[in-house]
Amino acid sequence: MAPAFDTDRLHARGARPHGRYTSSFVYAVIKTGGKQERVEEGQRLDVELLGKATGEEVSFAPILVVDGAKVLATPADLAGAKVEARVVGEAKGPKVRGFIYKNKTRGRRQWGHRQHYSTIEVTSITREV
Repeated sequence: MAPAFDTDRLHARGARPHGRYTSSFVYAVIKTGGKQERVEEGQRLDVELLGKATGEEVSFAPILVVDGAKVLATPADLAGAKVEARVVGEAKGPKVRGFIYKNKTRGRRQWGHRQHYSTIEVTSITREV
């Protein structure tokens, strides 16, 4: 009989288990590009363009660090914490097309946009005990 909750299958798809299954994970929440991202060690994610070359190291100050049942959230707790990452490359987001049409005046305008991202890989989450 198969288990009711197969964590290996979920991790292969990039999903994270919720609730009681997260007690052994260490993760952090970082702020970059005006957005907050939940990151774990070894995870790759696309963030707003950092202006760093491929292979360079980048450091983020976490907003929150969770180590099993221990949660570090106050500025005093997070004073020595940091998230180290390595820039793996750059990526482009999906193309967004816009169109404006004004009725009865033949007014129409069309534009497109494709956002550029830096792909980073989280190498370590360090916290001062």
